[in-house]
Amino acid sequence: MSSSMIRVLAHIVASPGKEAALQAVLLELIQPTRQESGCLAYELWQSPANPTQFVFVEAWASEAALNAHLISAHVEQAFLASADFLASPPEIYQYQLLA
Repeated sequence: MSSSMIRVLAHIVASPGKEAALQAVLLELIQPTRQESGCLAYELWQSPANPTQFVFVEAWASEAALNAHLISAHVEQAFLASADFLASPPEIYQYQLLA
């Protein structure tokens, strides 16, 4: 594992009743993102206890790869398509491996 690897947790909350619509938008991100250079892992999870809560668990080879992802056309399109389905803006947290 490279010390420059970045792990990302992106927490996304749907407005009540909009879970299925948001899920459809988020699922569309998976295939193009996994094909991006520097994408090591990209998984979408949903809370069984609270189905309005989604989280992307991501691993990127570098901060540059993550930054390229964040400005990609498919991410921009997903932000626009999901705007009416979100309870709040996504919370995106980045982590670096310490040991």
